[in-house]
Amino acid sequence: MDEEEAPFLDRGTALAEPVRLGHARATALRCGAQTILLVRTGIGLANAASAAAAALLLARPRAVVSAGSAGGLHAEVEVGDVVVGTDYAYTDADATAFGYVRGQVPGMPASYPGDEDLLAAARALPAQEEGVRRFGPMLAGGSFVTAANIADTRQAFPRALSTDMETTAIAQVAAGYGVPFLSVRGISDLCGPAADQDFHLAVEIVAERSARTVLALLDAA
Repeated sequence: MDEEEAPFLDRGTALAEPVRLGHARATALRCGAQTILLVRTGIGLANAASAAAAALLLARPRAVVSAGSAGGLHAEVEVGDVVVGTDYAYTDADATAFGYVRGQVPGMPASYPGDEDLLAAARALPAQEEGVRRFGPMLAGGSFVTAANIADTRQAFPRALSTDMETTAIAQVAAGYGVPFLSVRGISDLCGPAADQDFHLAVEIVAERSARTVLALLDAA
């Protein structure tokens, strides 16, 4: 979304005019010592996958990092935290009737791992000033996880920290091209908050926290 793109545009210097990649928009930026191709994919698995594939063909990057916001899934996650994915599966993929595990697309891996070098660099970063930086599984799907269906999702994925609508699709495309991948998402809302938990924080605030972590990670990696 625009709010998730803005922190990178604010910190970077555009090297050329933005280009269209189907429904997506790509902008080459210089951010400190890094040159990045910033891609606003649009919302959803199909938009994310098509934009990731087009960007990989265009730029041949050393790594792909998914940034932005997500919904908190695990009971310990709070709004304002930043989640760094150790592995990625699909929330609503269910071919268990044919012997696959929940979250696995038939013929594909059960999950996609985050890149070990990028994870090590992220773990070595100083603690963030607001919220907690958490490491663990992340989910993505075509449906929002709400209070009505969170029990089933938590039962199927008891370790998963967050869910969004793009991450796993990008992870799958990156894996297909053999490009290292990591997702770094700020938690903007909780899928099933307890009575004493805040349930929402503006997307632009958590996107800012996600972007700070991503840029620090790229400088350190």
